[in-house]
Amino acid sequence: MVDATQDAGSAAALFASFNANASSAAKTSTAVDTQDRFLKLLVTQMKNQDPLNPMDNAQVTSQMAQLSTVTGIDKLNVTLQALSDSMLSNQSLQAATMIGHGVLVPGKGIDLSEGSGYGGIEMTQSAEKVDIAIYDQAGALVRNIHLGAQKAGLVNWQWDGRDNSGTSMVDGSYTFTVEAIQAGKPVDATALQFGMVHSVKQDKQGVVLGVGQLEGIALSQVRQIL
Repeated sequence: MVDATQDAGSAAALFASFNANASSAAKTSTAVDTQDRFLKLLVTQMKNQDPLNPMDNAQVTSQMAQLSTVTGIDKLNVTLQALSDSMLSNQSLQAATMIGHGVLVPGKGIDLSEGSGYGGIEMTQSAEKVDIAIYDQAGALVRNIHLGAQKAGLVNWQWDGRDNSGTSMVDGSYTFTVEAIQAGKPVDATALQFGMVHSVKQDKQGVVLGVGQLEGIALSQVRQIL
């Protein structure tokens, strides 16, 4: 008579060893395969157990409970993966409807076209003074825009394309900075860049957009759809 318990340890030890490789085995086997393999191990051990020292019923029950847990986790992983794939597909479809629409995303660029440029600001709290400074591609100051007091949240602003002397600037790409003050102290203000959504694709980050001259903009970065 072969004493499987003495030669290979308890079924729990076999199961523990099996679990140690579960992460790699999961890539090539299903939950059904996992259950079948374990049951074969358990039946083999029971057939070869010492009749004078049989396996404890509580031990068998415990091992079966472990098997049920592992099988349940495998099924849960499959379900979650399917749900994730479905959500990604839905996001792609929703994002596709944004093509051709203007959005505000974090950025400091402003495109002047036909004498008009648009931008935005996102503030964490109200400010009694909000100023915009626009610069050309050489870094020279072009225009100061005073927005006055603004409440917390999103603030949209427009540039008429003129410099501080009233001269019309040529169409093209410019940059801007934001300064927000409350009671003499700076307020956190995020510059938002306006652009038209022209593409939607999937990458490692999920669904990303092409906005104006910007690429790889995540959906979570879109602050407003105009």
